[in-house]
Amino acid sequence: MPNMPKDLDVAKRAKVIEWLKTEVIDQVSRLFKALWEGSTARVSDSLASLIMSSYILGRRLGISYRDLDEALLEKLRKHRQEGHQLEEWYQDISALEEHMRKR
Repeated sequence: MPNMPKDLDVAKRAKVIEWLKTEVIDQVSRLFKALWEGSTARVSDSLASLIMSSYILGRRLGISYRDLDEALLEKLRKHRQEGHQLEEWYQDISALEEHMRKR
C-alpha cells in the first residue's frame, strides 16, 4: 500500500478515534436497553462490545493492550486495598483481579 500523505493519515486517525468514541456510547446505550429488557444474552453481548471498543480505543490512543491490562490490575489492587464496597460486600474486586492475573 502506498504511503499516505501525513495530513490525510492524521485526519484518518482522528476520524477513527471519533468513530470509536461513538461506538463506546452506542454500546452503553445498548447495554441499558438490554438491562431494561432483561435479556442476559444481549447484556453479555453489549458488555463484550463495550470492552472490545474500549480496548481498541485505547490502542488507537497509544495505549497497548498490555498497558491497559496493567492499569486495570493496578486499579483493582488499589480498590481492594482501600476496601471498596464491592469488595467488602461481594469480593468482586479480588475475583476480577484473580481472573485478570490467570489470563
